[in-house]
This record gives sequence, structure tokens and C-alpha cells, in this order.
Amino acid sequence: MYPKYGDSTTDWATLAADTMIHREPAMNLKGKWEYEDGLMLNGMNAIYQRTGNADYLRYELDNIDTFVDDSGQIKGYFPEELSLDYLNSGKAVLDCWEATHQEKYKLAATTLYQQFANQPRTQSGIFWHKKMYPNQIWLDGLYMGSAFYARYQKVFGLTENLDDVVHQFLGAYTATLDAKTGLCYHAIDTSKQMFWCDPETGLSPHFWTRSIGWFVMAMVDTLDVLPTDITGRDQIHTNLVNELTALRRVADQHNLWYQIPDEGDRPMNYLESSGSLMILNAIAKGIRQGYLEEQEWGSFLDKGYANALEQFISIDRHNYVNVNKIAHVGGLGGPNHRDGSFVYYMSEPIVTNDHKGVGPFLMLCNEMSYRHQ
Repeated sequence: MYPKYGDSTTDWATLAADTMIHREPAMNLKGKWEYEDGLMLNGMNAIYQRTGNADYLRYELDNIDTFVDDSGQIKGYFPEELSLDYLNSGKAVLDCWEATHQEKYKLAATTLYQQFANQPRTQSGIFWHKKMYPNQIWLDGLYMGSAFYARYQKVFGLTENLDDVVHQFLGAYTATLDAKTGLCYHAIDTSKQMFWCDPETGLSPHFWTRSIGWFVMAMVDTLDVLPTDITGRDQIHTNLVNELTALRRVADQHNLWYQIPDEGDRPMNYLESSGSLMILNAIAKGIRQGYLEEQEWGSFLDKGYANALEQFISIDRHNYVNVNKIAHVGGLGGPNHRDGSFVYYMSEPIVTNDHKGVGPFLMLCNEMSYRHQ
């Protein structure tokens, strides 16, 4: 870490949260209800929960209030699209409900929850990622949808669909798992019809670090809210440990991950921040919550965090924190005919301060602050 930026003992959580308040008082100038904004707000809320700094809660409330009106209607949410991506920001709505108990937040969260009743499913009962992606399971969707599915039921004392939550996690893991490496592929077309999939397995061509990052974070968050005695919870825990162990085998020497994690320093491949930060966050929270053993994971985490700061983080002349080296997007199919090839994943822009990187940085820094207390 360059001395002018600080090191792993610096209070990065406060620096990063204060940066968001001052640099981006409005989280989305386009007026779009987007999943990455909810990710960032959950990071802000996590820091609020630890520090008690009401400015961070106010930031979350003010930004959600630009989308949720007094009747609980959500601007920019189009339920007919049946996209799991729309549901992720429901976690921030739940944050607001838990902080204020204002009815509009409960109404908005319930509107999002009701999408699950209409969400199409594969033959094995796993949610399609979107209506426009028929028969497809994407790892991203477990974080966007199923983690919210679980948390909503926890918040409102429901149990009716908890077995379905477990089914989503176990089914997605089984469907996307590569037995040889232990890694999960980005996605699967269970109909084996899409141009990007293997015609025999339906799997996408590559592992993608951020998609696995979404998945391991989702498993940790969902273990937090599932009843300890529910059938299948222990298997989710086992799958989490196995997936992180597989990730550790393909980590680079800095305990970080390349955009395509198993391709290492192949030309064009690069250390990617958002996925690396997500994985480290899952490890850090997993240790704190007792899902991972300190003696097995602690030193790996500490080294990865120190190197993530050095590789990905800078501070500008305004003392604002920048999260760099973020893959802007990554997907399959759609209007741009994304084929899931190595060349495709390398072709997407590399950006700074996208909320898909800022969110997990806020979360990871907060976990490391717990760790250093």
C-alpha cells in the first residue's frame, strides 16, 4: 500500500462511507431501480449497525425514499419483467423497515416478495434468472433473489417458503458445480438450447469470479437468517466451505482472483476487484459468524485484504476513496449476443467506483473493522 493511502489498519469503512455521502448523495441519477445500488446501501447500513453513525442510515433512507413513495410503490420496478435483479434492493427496503417501521417500506418489500409467486422455474424448481432468460440459472440470482427471499421471511416471521429457499441454494449449486475443480459455473441453460452453452451439459463456458462472489456472499447471508434446525441448512454450509476452498486453490499469490479465476495470468486476464472483494467479504463474515474456522482462514483473509487495498484502492485529492479495476458488467446472451467466451469477459469495460465494487468494499472494510476491534 502506498503510504499516502494508508494500510490495513486504516479506518477504510468510515472513509468509504463518508465518501459516498459527499461524492454521491444521490445513488442513482438515472432514476433506475438497480441491484448494485441496493448492494452499496447494504454496505452503508452494515457500517451504521456497527458504528451507530446515523448519517449512514440517513443516507440509506433518503436514497430509498427517492424510489419508494408513501403508498409503497417503487419507481422503476417493472414486475412483469420477472427479473431477480429487481429484488436485491429489497434488502435495503428491509433495512429501512427495521430502522423506522414505516408502513410504506413493508408494503414495498412485500410487493417485491410477491414476485416469487410468479417467477418462472426450471423443471427442477429453480428460479429463472429473468423471464427473458428462459430455463437459465445464474449464480448472480441467488444473491439478488434467494437471499432476499430468505431475509424477508425472517423479518416478518414467516416460514412458509423457507424450504424453497434451501431448495434454491442447493439446486443452483448442484446444477452449476464442476466436479473437477469444485468451482461453480456462471450459469446453466437447463434446456441446453442457448448458443452460449455446452450442448451436452447446458453450462456456460467459464467460471466468472464475480458470479461466484455473489453466490458465496448469498450463502453466508442466508445462513444468518435460516433456522438452525431446517433441513438442508447444514448442506448450504458445507457447499459454502467447499466453494471457498475451491476458490482458494485458484487464488493468485496475493490471495485475490482474476476475472476468469482458473486462467491465472493468461494474457488479457486481470485481477478483478469486485469479485475479489465479494469473496473476501464472504470469508470475513463467515469467520465472524462461525461458519469458517479462524485458524484455517484468518491469515488468508488478512493477506488478501492487505493486497486488495494495494491493488484496487486509491484516494484522490478530495480525500475520496476510489475502488478501481471493476468489471463493469458480465452476462450471457441478450441483445449483445454475449457468448461467455474468455474474449467476451475480457472485452467488457474496466471501471472505477461502480457500486458492484463499492458495495462489497464497504462490507469488507466493515467486517475487517469488527476483526480489528
